[in-house]
Amino acid sequence: MNHDVIIVGGGPVGLCLARALSGRGLRIALVEQQPLDVIAAPAFDGREIALTQPSVRLMRELGLWERIDADARSPMRAAKIFNGLSTHALEIGSDSREHAELGWLVANQVIRQAAFDALQANIATHGDVTVIAGEAVSAVDTGAEAARVTLDNGTVLTGALVVAADSRFSATRRMMGIAADLHDFGKTMLVCRMTHELPHREAAWEWFGYGQTLALLPMNAHAPSGAHQSSVVLTLPAHEISALAALDAEAFGANLERRFARRLGAMQLVSTRHLYPLVSVYADRFAATRFAAIGDAAVGMHPVTAHGFNFGLASVETLCECLTTALREGGDIGALNVLRRYESRHRRATRPLFLATRLITEIYTNGTLPARLARNVMLRAASHLAPFRKAVAASLTG
Repeated sequence: MNHDVIIVGGGPVGLCLARALSGRGLRIALVEQQPLDVIAAPAFDGREIALTQPSVRLMRELGLWERIDADARSPMRAAKIFNGLSTHALEIGSDSREHAELGWLVANQVIRQAAFDALQANIATHGDVTVIAGEAVSAVDTGAEAARVTLDNGTVLTGALVVAADSRFSATRRMMGIAADLHDFGKTMLVCRMTHELPHREAAWEWFGYGQTLALLPMNAHAPSGAHQSSVVLTLPAHEISALAALDAEAFGANLERRFARRLGAMQLVSTRHLYPLVSVYADRFAATRFAAIGDAAVGMHPVTAHGFNFGLASVETLCECLTTALREGGDIGALNVLRRYESRHRRATRPLFLATRLITEIYTNGTLPARLARNVMLRAASHLAPFRKAVAASLTG
């Protein structure tokens, strides 16, 4: 089966790349090991994605944004950073004259659904994307003339370019012999939705506690009850979080109330709970012979700066621009110079914040007394530095 581009991974980034390339005169194959009904109707997985303004712009261009109901898009107008038991917070607001909000929060499965629906609409118009669902990749072989992808069922796909979009633990990247800087923080995240008595005022919280990290992502009101609602992210050692996840809903709500020091009043669980290991990844290379890595297969971020999916969309946009330029100039989209141009641009866009995020997490999760005191001093000083607050706001908005 001959194609121009073979995308491995049908998550939101892979779907967005297929949608972005559709209509450009390319034959595209999208391979996903999950069955088609799971891709077409993804289930709630607890994750709420913080979208920057550039990400929203790209989603509009790809036809995703208008497919997301307004009540499923929650504005984030401010961010607060707490340290320990102090009630003082570093507060960041939007510094943009164009946008009143720092960004938007949308559930992961809602984005996936919108991306799949937008792709299906393009397939109906252009007929240039073949979705191969329920099949895993067993081998990848790239050479000077072509790339070959072998599926578990024995089918061989050939093309000019293979793109890995199959998670931060990318098997495709490993098949290409590309190593990655993988950092396991030894912690697990629990994510869920909760209602609470007091309003969040559309502000996100990042709370570096002693022995735990709490995040609060402000959501629109809980539809059935009208109560204030947020997505809660709690990070703890794996053995502690497993016990917490096993509590019944009432005991879990009481436990989270205590962890939030009742700053939100009474809290109640209103969704399923989901656990994710806390691991960051940065691939040694984003490009090789007739191969490119995008999304988490290239850069898997620690969630503290909320840039994971935003970097994924940025990789889609950058790779598309490089491939489009090659097509316009009559070149080979799988040529190494084309792919290295993508790699260089995406590395410049992601490496500084990736390293800064690692540094932030190391400083703000250090439980020693000197580190705790230093963090309080740093946050209070930063509160009085307008350029610093503007820089943080610019980072959050993208």
